[in-house]
Amino acid sequence: MTRPPRPVNAAQMGMEPEIANLSFEEALKELESVVRRLESGEAPLDESIELYAKGDALRAHCQARRDSAQARIEAIVADRDGKAQGVRPFDEAAG
Repeated sequence: MTRPPRPVNAAQMGMEPEIANLSFEEALKELESVVRRLESGEAPLDESIELYAKGDALRAHCQARRDSAQARIEAIVADRDGKAQGVRPFDEAAG
């Protein structure tokens, strides 16, 4: 009787880039992959725990990248005639 293979995480395989270096799109794609693996129910318990932790880190990274992008959005400032006069930071547009 053969033993099932031990779970190997992506970091052990040398395929895991640092999450902090991922673009929003790369992190989202990786997060979707993690979710699919978890939802499949095929991952052993230890791997599932590692995947959950990785997914949580990817989610936090995506949220931070999204928040950063939103903060850089600028609102167009119009003059009395409705013509574009300039721009101001997103945070000032709400107030």
